[in-house]
Amino acid sequence: MMGPAAKGRKAQGLEATGLVIDVPGRPDGRALDLAIEPGQRWGVLGPNGAGKTTLLHTLAGLRPPRTGEVRLDGRGLSHWRRRALARRLGVVFQERHDDFPATVRETALIGRHPFLSPWRQEGPEDHARAAAALERLELSHLAERELSTLSGGERQRVSLATVLTQAPDVWLADEPTNHLDLHHQVAAMALLAEQADRGHGVMMCLHDLNLAARWCSHLLLLYPDGEACWGEAQAMLTVETLESLYHQKLMCVEVDGAPVFVPTR
Repeated sequence: MMGPAAKGRKAQGLEATGLVIDVPGRPDGRALDLAIEPGQRWGVLGPNGAGKTTLLHTLAGLRPPRTGEVRLDGRGLSHWRRRALARRLGVVFQERHDDFPATVRETALIGRHPFLSPWRQEGPEDHARAAAALERLELSHLAERELSTLSGGERQRVSLATVLTQAPDVWLADEPTNHLDLHHQVAAMALLAEQADRGHGVMMCLHDLNLAARWCSHLLLLYPDGEACWGEAQAMLTVETLESLYHQKLMCVEVDGAPVFVPTR
């Protein structure tokens, strides 16, 4: 049962207004005014140090902005109760650090905790959601394994399965293909596209230009000096724009109707 978080509820967008992320020692740069609307797949591109992870954490309410505001359903994140916000926003972290022993199944079930009252244990529906998520991420055979025994790629898929079990309206994914082999990279991107097709909003930080070109409907380009530009992916994916972003010469070829970017030196 991997449908929307609540039957009949219409997912709404996450909006940044006049948002400047707080990167120490960096000038304000350009304020962000954009919305992650239901059905959109946003990719965030930029070189190391541009603030991609900081942006994602700010959009999730995990760190305050320097200026501006993030709103969900027209309400600032500070006006949401943490449990209510956790039901609506899901975060896939680039790296996860788990200090407590837990199995893969137990970890996936953490996605249901925002929906449980204090001292209530997971019920059959929660377990069914977790089982379906593990199957979707090809992890069912690892369900009883301790998380600490898994490879980096397997742990990343558990992170995706945990948020899939949560079934949020908005997905914020920091390098969702981190540590994944080619097959599972494509599977992860297909999963995020599937969530957008179901009416959820998706924003993901990516390093791979070609994954962004294939899977993203919109792109936000972040520069190390705080500047930014954003819009529909087709408009952002030009050789000139991307060479300026990465300070790298590129060549663009077309494969099956989609652009593929190759560094030339």
